[in-house]
Amino acid sequence: MERVSRQSRVAKLPPRERILDAAEELFSREGIKAVGVQAIANRAETTKMALYRHFTTKDALVEEWLRIVAADYTAVFDQLETAHPGDPRAQILGMARFVTDGLPEISHRGCPFINSIAELPDRTHPARRLIEAHKAGQVRRLADLCARAGLSDPDEAAAEITFVLEGAQVSTQNGSIEHAGERLMRLVDAILDRHSASKAAP
Repeated sequence: MERVSRQSRVAKLPPRERILDAAEELFSREGIKAVGVQAIANRAETTKMALYRHFTTKDALVEEWLRIVAADYTAVFDQLETAHPGDPRAQILGMARFVTDGLPEISHRGCPFINSIAELPDRTHPARRLIEAHKAGQVRRLADLCARAGLSDPDEAAAEITFVLEGAQVSTQNGSIEHAGERLMRLVDAILDRHSASKAAP
């Protein structure tokens, strides 16, 4: 049933989007290095020639896939700002909840950024640079939220929250920590309280 559903959905997509859909599925499930261009073309029900018309190299396809993944995360910040206007603490906790809710999928597929960095050791690779820029942007946005929440040291609070968010994903991926989502929410809440308390201390 799932296969029929996917075929019905993908059949309506333009060729470029079909290729990206196939790349997302295969890269997430099997890894970047293990998936060849022909496999992506087959999954997208197109040809290698057609794929190369849209993406000049496999690296370009990998970069565009990760650009879409990064944009999805950025959109969460925007959605939380709309959902909790003027409440930066609620926005921070909302991002923690978003990561928590995604942990079950990470447990069997892994984080696309973590997986990709492991396969892209060359820090000059465009996709690797994209991931690093995206992560730096996330930390800056968290620091801005921490500042607007009135925390004593916004940069330090954002760094601690980032450690917790990313640590929960890695621990879930390797199965080393049970109840990672519950622990994640408690830790982020505690970080916010601690930096709020130190701000209020005489």
